[in-house]
Amino acid sequence: MSDAAPGDAIRLDLARALALAGPLEFTETGPLHPGTHPADPTPLGDVVLARRDIGTAYHLAVVVDDARQGITHVVRGADLWEATPLHRLLQHLLGLPVPVWHHHRLIRDASGRRLAKRDDARALATLRAEGVTPERIRRQLGFP
Repeated sequence: MSDAAPGDAIRLDLARALALAGPLEFTETGPLHPGTHPADPTPLGDVVLARRDIGTAYHLAVVVDDARQGITHVVRGADLWEATPLHRLLQHLLGLPVPVWHHHRLIRDASGRRLAKRDDARALATLRAEGVTPERIRRQLGFP
């Protein structure tokens, strides 16, 4: 029997991971930060990789998932830009392929809140069922 409690976590020892990896970099093609960047996840600290109550945490899951699917170009919202150095480090430590990243601006609603499924944003199908036209949706999102 384990003495681990439900909230206990497995964390990345960032200092040790960085010492093992050495200098890393990644390529970004998005409009906000185009170019090659050093992969320094130091601001994130010793991130949680897994917890008993949630299983594998996002950062570990996403790099393994991308590799298993053969993803060569990762396209994510700008809110995940700061996590990219950590993802690059995890890829290196796990011997996974290195994709190219592209972070896009966030799509927001009329009040400025981002539209995301984790925030219960309404699906396009729901909006259409409510009678919202494609033209109105495009206008609201800032598209011509």
